[in-house]
Amino acid sequence: MTAAGPVPAGAAVELRRFGWHYPGRQDASLSEVTTTVAPGERVLLLGPSGAGKSTLLQALAGVEQDPDGQSGSGEVLVDGADPRDARGAVGFMHQDPETQVVLSRVGDDVAFGLENLAVPREQIWPRVRDALERVGLDLPLEHPTTALSGGQKQRLALAGVLAMRPRLLLLDEPTASVDGQGAQELCGAVARAVRDEGITLVVVEHRVALWESVVDRVVVLDEHGRVAFDGPTHETLHEARALLQEQGTWVPGWVPETRPPAHRSDSRAPATGTGTGPASRAPSVEAPATVPVTATATATATAAATPAASDGAVLLSARDLAVSRVQPTRRAVARRRRRARAAWRRGQEAPEPAAVPDVPVAAENISLDVRAGRALAVTGVNGAGKSTLALTLAGLLVPVRGTVRASARLAGDAPRDPSLWDGGELVARVGTVFQHPEHQFLRPTVRQELEFGPEQLRRRAGVAHRTDPPATEDDAARVAELLHRLRLADLADANPFTLSGGQKRRLSVATVLAAAPDVLILDEPTFGQDARTWQELVDLLVTELDRGTAVVAVTHDRDLIDALAAEELELGA
Repeated sequence: MTAAGPVPAGAAVELRRFGWHYPGRQDASLSEVTTTVAPGERVLLLGPSGAGKSTLLQALAGVEQDPDGQSGSGEVLVDGADPRDARGAVGFMHQDPETQVVLSRVGDDVAFGLENLAVPREQIWPRVRDALERVGLDLPLEHPTTALSGGQKQRLALAGVLAMRPRLLLLDEPTASVDGQGAQELCGAVARAVRDEGITLVVVEHRVALWESVVDRVVVLDEHGRVAFDGPTHETLHEARALLQEQGTWVPGWVPETRPPAHRSDSRAPATGTGTGPASRAPSVEAPATVPVTATATATATAAATPAASDGAVLLSARDLAVSRVQPTRRAVARRRRRARAAWRRGQEAPEPAAVPDVPVAAENISLDVRAGRALAVTGVNGAGKSTLALTLAGLLVPVRGTVRASARLAGDAPRDPSLWDGGELVARVGTVFQHPEHQFLRPTVRQELEFGPEQLRRRAGVAHRTDPPATEDDAARVAELLHRLRLADLADANPFTLSGGQKRRLSVATVLAAAPDVLILDEPTFGQDARTWQELVDLLVTELDRGTAVVAVTHDRDLIDALAAEELELGA
């Protein structure tokens, strides 16, 4: 099938026995892929996490890295030519949109590709505005790109690609960091563009339902990177359903079963809160409690504890909090930390930092409690301040106003203010998974990344006792378990930066789990996961809840919220 119109504008794609084998890997990522995509055809590429989907898109975009010519095999053609020679014909949206943001202002960033294609100046800005409108990014052209949320950067990246009007559009998890309504809007924008302009589309997405009505055809890769099914959308989804479920593809109407947290019960008290948003609803198994936040709201975990669960004690609390990505200088932060810690050592209450005027606030008037053995989901539209709030709760950003305080139980021999903690104090107390996992990788192999947290804990203990404690069997066993459960064992010796997006996300979660902190703060922990790895992640988080760990998850994943029996704090309602 092709797009409407007598002469489709889309490019033709051909792969001839294409394969890819990353250096140092035991198995190839892709093997003997042979297929064609007709001009204007719309294809959904499915397969388990790590099956080579992103690698295939990179090859089609001509951006694969193979300096010695040893990784790739076979042939990839776009309109009969090497993709690297198809300048301007291919538009590629990466799995991590942050890698595509190149300029400091929204309008300039969208215009960047057009300028490189030598589009006449009088055409550039109308195309920029049209592309931003298509993706629903309603911001001034001069708005700074550094102030965008992850979901907004995803919209910006898509706008930049659509503005170039490519003949082949390649999208890698284009809605992964976008809220539910935004995902529908982005999918609609892509559908209209490819239909109206006859663009050839190849999209990678784990959740099939969003794109089922948009694409003509589905190609399914198996776990070895080979084509297992290839055909019309509805027939292929029906024929491949068993394999898709087995490999973890999110087929419509199916969510894998997970073990519920021990504290979950069919009858739970409603969450408490005040605010100007809609009233909170009583929670149930089907609908976790929601606490809208527009003025002031207090989110508390109110589920009744069972003997097997934690006591639900408050570990971390925020009161009248306002948060911002714009922070004092490093020197000012260090000076405040020194003075505050000196006051704490004298047994004095450290003075609160003076409010900084004219700082752009991402979210404000927030009060919440984070409880042992309970999960709190932070939700809201893109740009509502969810990630900024998470980093502030983790002690990595300083509040604009209000306070974040650890309980005496969590703080132990450290100050009550998490923003005063050093790295050693943080790793034992609060584990943070950033929105972009690459930002927290420090070691050359996956195994060494997992060993880093326990190593820091041992080193800190050694300083306190003037010893150099060796690795324990418990540490080794925990690392081995995480490698196995999160399907990273075969990649233990791989460089973290060579992993797929979903594998990087699992590794980033595993690194904080390895240190066994009392509070986990996770930003989009299920991003890019197939259903199998999603199930393993959820079961691991449930295990943490049952042992008394508090979990805070910034997420758009409604299935995750339900599986963790999480209270919900909605920003920007």
